[in-house]
Amino acid sequence: MKIASQHTMEIVKSTAPALEQHGVAITSAMYARLFEHPEVEAMFDRAAQSSGEQPRKLAAAILAYARNIDRLENLSPAVARMIARHVETGVRPEHYPLVAEALLPAIRDVLGPDVVTDAVLEAWGEAYWMLASVLIAAEEQAYATTGIE
Repeated sequence: MKIASQHTMEIVKSTAPALEQHGVAITSAMYARLFEHPEVEAMFDRAAQSSGEQPRKLAAAILAYARNIDRLENLSPAVARMIARHVETGVRPEHYPLVAEALLPAIRDVLGPDVVTDAVLEAWGEAYWMLASVLIAAEEQAYATTGIE
């Protein structure tokens, strides 16, 4: 797994307390943005969205990532589950920019520009794309192995 810069890891880890407190608000705002793309919205379980289960799960995953960005091996089981779920639901590389365009502004919107400075947003962008590149590669391999196109 590619490793983020030390500076990025420090910034991302420093946001963990704010993510713990406001994670569900961030992921709820992110999903609202993401679901402006009907083709993406169709990939999600509406009941899980309505109940708040999906925003809570994603908030917990983002928090775990922030806390463990310097110990990514701790996330291996969760990443494996994420890859399997993404393949099951048809996530493709072209979806990742849409998520970034929804998640990063949601972080700033919820936590505010005083907390989420340009440097913080840049660090989260680097962290997001680091993980996304791992997921994309693993998902492509899984699609190839399963014969799913």
